[in-house]
Amino acid sequence: MILNIPLKVERILRALTDHGYEAYAVGGCVRDSILGRNPYDWDITTSALPEQVKEIFPRTVDTGLQHGTVTVMMEHEGFEVTTYRVDGEYEDGRHPKDVTFTASLEEDLKRRDFTINAMAYHPETGLVDLFHGVEDLEQKIIRCVGDPLERFTEDALRIMRAVRFSAQLGFTIEENTYKALSVLAPNLKQISAERIRTELEKILVSAHPDYIRTAYDTGMTAVFFPEWDACMKTEQNTPHHCYTVGEHIIKSLTLVREDRILRLAMLLHDIGKPVAKTTDDTGRDHFKKHAEYGEKMAKDILRRWKYDNETISLVTRLVKWHDCRPNPDLTSVRRAVNRMGEDLYPYYTEVHMADVLAQSTYRREEKLSRMALAEECYQEILRKDQCLSLKKLAVNGKDLMAAGYPKGKEMGKLLQLLLDHVLEYPEENEKEHLLSILPELMKKEREKV
Repeated sequence: MILNIPLKVERILRALTDHGYEAYAVGGCVRDSILGRNPYDWDITTSALPEQVKEIFPRTVDTGLQHGTVTVMMEHEGFEVTTYRVDGEYEDGRHPKDVTFTASLEEDLKRRDFTINAMAYHPETGLVDLFHGVEDLEQKIIRCVGDPLERFTEDALRIMRAVRFSAQLGFTIEENTYKALSVLAPNLKQISAERIRTELEKILVSAHPDYIRTAYDTGMTAVFFPEWDACMKTEQNTPHHCYTVGEHIIKSLTLVREDRILRLAMLLHDIGKPVAKTTDDTGRDHFKKHAEYGEKMAKDILRRWKYDNETISLVTRLVKWHDCRPNPDLTSVRRAVNRMGEDLYPYYTEVHMADVLAQSTYRREEKLSRMALAEECYQEILRKDQCLSLKKLAVNGKDLMAAGYPKGKEMGKLLQLLLDHVLEYPEENEKEHLLSILPELMKKEREKV
């Protein structure tokens, strides 16, 4: 088997072999090359010790000498070169206590997680596939190297990586590997929230986000996402739905594009339903205020997973507004955009569409027709560049002060009063006109009280 490898990687391999050492591209880059995918990065394994690697190459970075890793710099691009090694005892379910360097490629490959990640390649000696990784690629199987219980006990993160690779590649998980997942899923409590988040997000933005079902079926989500388990167990006895809350969410995940914000929003959009659920005398279920509950729960979950504030803001706002259904007229749509935020509304339309398509077919055509008309209104608003927020209002605070209005809290209220008017009558967004009608608007506002 001949693989296309980057020239820089080939130069590193040849430099090591020219000095009498073994060297191979290894792991995910070999797997992806066999699959015809473009590897994200290229890792190299070698019989040379870190000090020997540093002697061969003029520019290196000490990335992890204790684990045998040196980064070789080739024209401003770094490649990790790691000495063959045998891992010592794993004390924390994540990292080996120590590593021992070895001269055996086989010993190095034996410590790796899955057969498809335990292949090595050199352009002269070809592919080294000691654990039938090519066969598993052909059969589309995720299988542990050796005993799955040992591999998952060594590093509990591999438990989620099995699901992640399955989702990314569309592969099934081999029977014994799957059984080990179920046995050792509780060990995920040893893994940091950041690591869990990274693997979960890779599942979500993969071509098969529905494979999160495997994480539930094997008991993983019970450890890091118990709110999800509640969704999977919550029935929806209503004509608008034909799945449990969790299965509805899974379906909706497959109906939005592979964008992290959209997929996170779909994952959490109905997370408040188990809490909000009530059942009337006829046996019909209701989920009033589920978006309100969901917004708070989503914020707590995303904070628990250590997400950044921008992501938390976007996702929780989408959870809050996902069930909003503005009337399909220009004024209603303008007001909806203003309430949600101009940055959020395009996301909202995708979330709302996926939500509807993941429901039952009850009144679906009516819902889709309403959404199409609302989208036409939105596009017309954009074409006409109509005012949707204070930043496009023809009057600002300086204008009000120049007109004699005092600054302070009242000024903000006056600007909002003008904006409310412009959302209703966008053609009147003209400074002189707005200043002239402001006294009348203020009078009407006082009369409401």
